[in-house]
Amino acid sequence: MKLNRTLRDCVYGMAVGDALGVPFEFKPRGSFECTDMVGGGSHNQLAGTWSDDTSMALALCDSYRELGRVDCDDILRRFRAWINDGAYTADGVAFDYGNATRKALATGRGGAGEWDKGNGSLMRCLPMVFMDCTSAEVRAVSAITHATDACMDACEKMIRYAARLMCEGSPAGGSAGGPGGSSGYVWDTYNAAIWCLEHTESYKECVLAAVNLGDDTDTTACVAGGLAGILYGREAIPSEWLATLRGKDVIEACLFE
Repeated sequence: MKLNRTLRDCVYGMAVGDALGVPFEFKPRGSFECTDMVGGGSHNQLAGTWSDDTSMALALCDSYRELGRVDCDDILRRFRAWINDGAYTADGVAFDYGNATRKALATGRGGAGEWDKGNGSLMRCLPMVFMDCTSAEVRAVSAITHATDACMDACEKMIRYAARLMCEGSPAGGSAGGPGGSSGYVWDTYNAAIWCLEHTESYKECVLAAVNLGDDTDTTACVAGGLAGILYGREAIPSEWLATLRGKDVIEACLFE
């Protein structure tokens, strides 16, 4: 059964998952339990505040909304507006980003070395399943900040997975045998997010499972939440979480559907 999902389902799924994970980032698995949307924690943010994951996804969406095509130069400009000026944030401040992303945006060259295999492009790529774009363009958008084959392959594979999810109306069986790691390594995030989707039965269960894997909690839950938003729809997100989510006006201004 083909799912009639929109970009809004995906992006709100991402933002809510991201905000759930922000207070618990860097905490090891088993040292905490996330049951609800709270504030404070690792970054001392108000409840419902998303991080770099959602901000960069919104910058990507806003570029496509305005231009109607994938333009990596324009996307880079918007990423720089985020990291330098706080665009695409709830408070006007970019409070959480990786060193690889910071360096790439400063130099204009995505990292392509052995240590440049983080999840900083995977975390933002899901909106591209709603764009009229090619696999080469998915890879090029990854390469703005993360130009290793591992990162570009993971983004391309994630978009294919999301496309199958929308066409088939059920998880596509892409996870490994267990959740594995939940670090900032790109394939850890890819496998953990899909494992959470395929081993739970609701949006809420999926994103809570993702956060409770620990470590890179916001990114794992952002990716898992975007997939769960596609599978279950925005209406499946708990209403109290949507009410607490901050910056909804910023989100709405960037959507292109």
